[in-house]
Amino acid sequence: MNQRSVPRAVWAFLLFISTAELLCGAQSSVGSLEIRAKAAVSPIQGKIKLSGLRRPVEVLRDRWGVAHIYAHNQDDLFFAQGFVAAQDRLFQMELWKRSGEGRLAEVLGAAALARDINARLLRYRGDIDAEYKSYSPDTKEILQDFTEGINAFIARRKKPNGPGLPLEFRLAGFEPEPWKPEDCLNRMAAFSMTGNGYAELENAQLVAAVGMEKAGSLLDLDPIVPLDPARGIDFRGLSPGLLPGLVGSDSHIEFPANALAESNNWTISGRLTESGKPLLANDPHRVVAVPSLRYMVHLVAPGWDVIGAGEPALPGVALGHNQNIAWGFTIFGLDQQDLYLEELNPSDRLQYKTASGWKTMRVEKDTFVVRGGPSVTRELKFTSHGPVMWEDGNRALALRWVGAEPGTAGYLGSLAVDRARNWGEFETAMQRWKVPSENIVYADREGNIGEHSIGLAPIRKWTGLLPVPGNRDYEWNGFVPVDQLPHQFNPAEGFVATANNRMIPERYPYNVGFQWYSVYRARRIKEVLEQEKISGKKFTIADMQTLQNDVLSIPARELIGMLRHATDHSSNSSAQLLLSWNAELTRESAAAVLFELWMQDVSAAVLRKIAPENVWEILHHLDSHQVVEHLLRPSPEFFGANPETGRDQLLLDCLRSATERLVKLEGPDPLNWSWGKLHGMQFRHSLDKAEGSSFMDLGPVARPGDGETVNATSYDSSFEQTGGASYREILDTSDWDKSLAINVPGQSGQPGSQHYSDLLPLWSEGMYFPLVYTRDTIDRQTTDRLELQP
Repeated sequence: MNQRSVPRAVWAFLLFISTAELLCGAQSSVGSLEIRAKAAVSPIQGKIKLSGLRRPVEVLRDRWGVAHIYAHNQDDLFFAQGFVAAQDRLFQMELWKRSGEGRLAEVLGAAALARDINARLLRYRGDIDAEYKSYSPDTKEILQDFTEGINAFIARRKKPNGPGLPLEFRLAGFEPEPWKPEDCLNRMAAFSMTGNGYAELENAQLVAAVGMEKAGSLLDLDPIVPLDPARGIDFRGLSPGLLPGLVGSDSHIEFPANALAESNNWTISGRLTESGKPLLANDPHRVVAVPSLRYMVHLVAPGWDVIGAGEPALPGVALGHNQNIAWGFTIFGLDQQDLYLEELNPSDRLQYKTASGWKTMRVEKDTFVVRGGPSVTRELKFTSHGPVMWEDGNRALALRWVGAEPGTAGYLGSLAVDRARNWGEFETAMQRWKVPSENIVYADREGNIGEHSIGLAPIRKWTGLLPVPGNRDYEWNGFVPVDQLPHQFNPAEGFVATANNRMIPERYPYNVGFQWYSVYRARRIKEVLEQEKISGKKFTIADMQTLQNDVLSIPARELIGMLRHATDHSSNSSAQLLLSWNAELTRESAAAVLFELWMQDVSAAVLRKIAPENVWEILHHLDSHQVVEHLLRPSPEFFGANPETGRDQLLLDCLRSATERLVKLEGPDPLNWSWGKLHGMQFRHSLDKAEGSSFMDLGPVARPGDGETVNATSYDSSFEQTGGASYREILDTSDWDKSLAINVPGQSGQPGSQHYSDLLPLWSEGMYFPLVYTRDTIDRQTTDRLELQP
């Protein structure tokens, strides 16, 4: 999915503009909140007796806060995982659960009502047994054990003479409720990791404004296909603004949002590594927040020995390694949604037109409790295509999406991958992975590498780029067979790398997607790997670290080449600063900050050249790839009779305007300019407006890179980083104890914990900690031992 098609403003969780004020209705009592926070931290040493366990469980936390859980059986293992995750992240988990239930308004107030309505519209309504069995045969039992462990923690903290609830609940003024296995089947979280209903409305808006042919030329489609609006369909009045509160997150509270933006992974054959065994690296990117989206854990029991990261409200490990195999993922970006424009009956607006005549919508009445106001009852409506997300009395938008199918809660397919022992079993597990759609790279201790681009992919005869009429023959014809999705095993190149780029081959027979993220990260990763391969150098763990933190900008390199053509090498100091630059977006670089402002102005100028004014607000901005391509091959249509001269003048004019802006921002002396002064990361806790709670915020931290570098640090209009790699892993199949990881800002979400922010300094400097795996190594690095007893 390209960045243009999903503006951050839409993904930004607008309902949280007033979250902090709503949550902080309970005033802090006399005394320091910081002291109270430390007193409320869950104990991670000693012994705790818990009803529900069959046998004792060891929980060894290493010096970096990762819990290594040793159990005698699977039931106790997942009970303990639920308990341990709740110890560290219960407040985050409770909000995640409520987001799926459509019950955020109960604690956040009326601002969350629209999102709650959408959550209940998207709730899974299919066969629950098929749902559980889709992930693995024992999923229901695992979820039962996991949620019982969460409930054991809640019950212990709510006892009359117990330690009391975590500080966040006391500040927010509500209590956690018991969990059920079905709470982990959160479809609202899954929705935001599927595409591309939002983009369909944006594309329709373009077609309505400038027509099919011009709209298609403005979209960065890959492969290039003509837009295919249905004959006679009217897109007027359609826009993404019709679907408020549908997806998104903010930097305060993570509800998995636009996962389609940025992630990197690669796997390298042992014939190219120093150890002679494969290396695998992965840095999945989403929101960077406090607490971290990812939660790391090591699960050991008969049949289980897996370590890595997942999300705290889900059992198992989503990405990492077990005794035999390693894996990591980036979003594949399949189009897993379609919007149907339904014609309503003016005399009975519950009736919608189908190919065979009028049908009546199915209606469910649901009541929503709203904090600070009266409860609200709404009618939830459904056509044969799915939930009605919008209507105006004459027409409606109904959504068909893969989340209505069994097995499409995010990441639970990992319960099968966690226990795979070889490529064959990994491929069998891929049959169970439906959401999110991922490019999953693979390596094993036998020396094999591979990749499978996986996800539930609807078979459609149209492109899926625009809404379609509900009363004609636009129906899915099943799903693409897993063995026909892109995959490779031990490729001749000796490596596989993905970065949300297009993975489908030329002339692929299925319309699974045409809008991907920009090509530059994938190009840079492959460029580095190819260069090293040609040189004959063998790859090491250190090389993987360097590549994950790479900040060379290919767009910068391209624009500098064009600037060299445009300038006469005169005394233009701004041009000379860029021409002498290595195109690396380091924090300290003066040229980097000048380039970023220049690129902004160049992008805006190119947009004004190629698009009519009435679509500037629709497009917002162009992808860097589109900008560079228009400049590398300037067209007389846009740049005049002498297009290279027109292009060169645009570059120089924009460099002058960018320099003027930079002088206003950082002063006239280039010696004082730096990218890190503008580009930073601020970790803001959702409760940071409570009196005395400023200690819960972290940063700001100066950041390198941008959205097009391998070390991807996308930013908003304030230049503050909004997304990127909160978790990184580098896995060494020759010796698992040599593997590395990082998770920012820390393992714990408890503001008073020693592990709340202890990993932030490492992350800020592009550093890692050892992902220890064998028992002897873990024992040497253990700082806290907890025994959970029946």
